[in-house]
Amino acid sequence: MTDRRETHRGPRRMSKSSAPAKRTTRTPPDWSEGERIAKYLARAGIASRREVEAMIERGEVQVNGKKLKTPAFKVTGREEIRVNGNRVRAPEAVRVWRYHKPSGLITSTSDPEGRRTIFDELSKALPRTVTIGRLDLNTEGLILLTNDGGLARAMELPKTGLPRLYRARAHGKITQIDLDRLQDGITLDDGTRFGAITATLERETGTNNWIILELAEGKNREVRKALEYLGLQVNRLIRTQYGPFELGDLRPGAVEEIPGNLLRNSLSDKIPEQFLPAEREPQRRQNKPPVRSRVHRPKR
Repeated sequence: MTDRRETHRGPRRMSKSSAPAKRTTRTPPDWSEGERIAKYLARAGIASRREVEAMIERGEVQVNGKKLKTPAFKVTGREEIRVNGNRVRAPEAVRVWRYHKPSGLITSTSDPEGRRTIFDELSKALPRTVTIGRLDLNTEGLILLTNDGGLARAMELPKTGLPRLYRARAHGKITQIDLDRLQDGITLDDGTRFGAITATLERETGTNNWIILELAEGKNREVRKALEYLGLQVNRLIRTQYGPFELGDLRPGAVEEIPGNLLRNSLSDKIPEQFLPAEREPQRRQNKPPVRSRVHRPKR
């Protein structure tokens, strides 16, 4: 991208006796502060990054009155951006919600087989959100939702090291010594490699066992496959924690927003600054009751 420069229609002639005019220069935009247009529009809730890139190819995106020709373009938020003629509002502040996913729902925006998804069940009062990680059809428990795709990707990365905790009910015979085999990681017959998993035998109930597991990768069906590797058959699986955020007593189907200051304080040592909510300036103490996060209750 080239910076905009002022131009003149023709050379300006000056007499020898006249003093040179003082030239004024316009400070070019500091693009280091900007972000890619696709990311900006995704944060603004227009569409996913890939969908935005397709919109740009179709000529549907304008910046300051000019049709954008390439997604390799940065914006600072001070521009006038339009999509199909409609002006785009600035993205909202970064927000995250806890959601108790019931068993039997797909963690995606749509399903080719027509099965119900979590987005079919979520309150329409919520803004456009994406999930941080996934849970399979029959797994229940904590899913984090966010309106910022960058934060979602940062939290999902294995190198970020956010632990995922599960409680599994599994059929079969097992000992703690058997479970300890998962600590060094395992390789399945198909070559799939799982990293270290900490598994603790909580209790036995007849032919079933309740097992607590902690892992940091969260690969597809990782807990189920790891326990099957040990000869167990999982018949119930609940995610109880993702990073520092716990399921707690949140009812199945309910959604509760995590306050921005708590989100920032909980993730500041793991997540880059640009993905976190802006730090709020301290406010004067007032004699007002504390504000509680709004809980969206499940449909009945």
